[in-house]
Amino acid sequence: MNSRQTGQWAEGLALDYLTDKGLHLVERNFQCRVGELDLVMLDQQILVFVEVRYRRNDRYGSGLETITFRKQRTLLQAARFYLLRTPQYAHAASRFDVVSVGGPNYAPSFQWTRGAFAE
Repeated sequence: MNSRQTGQWAEGLALDYLTDKGLHLVERNFQCRVGELDLVMLDQQILVFVEVRYRRNDRYGSGLETITFRKQRTLLQAARFYLLRTPQYAHAASRFDVVSVGGPNYAPSFQWTRGAFAE
């Protein structure tokens, strides 16, 4: 698989994982001029912006550790744009989560960090 296919595969796994945990998909791969939101989900009444990271191993850090300040800023800007485009969620509580998918494709593992960073 190339990196794009791997990313789509990991996002699909993360989506299934979070759905099993009770979250509901609102949108997948929301793209705007400032960036992309991998998954937008609802956790009860909380709008959750999910960044999915695939790490074959932790040699170069966990998925959460790869979310730099610059990436956080990009995600925040994309989330603001999303909220402008979807007024039904404009006043909803929200948070940013990171789901790290790791290990081999035949036995993936998950690390879900709720509230990974804040505005």
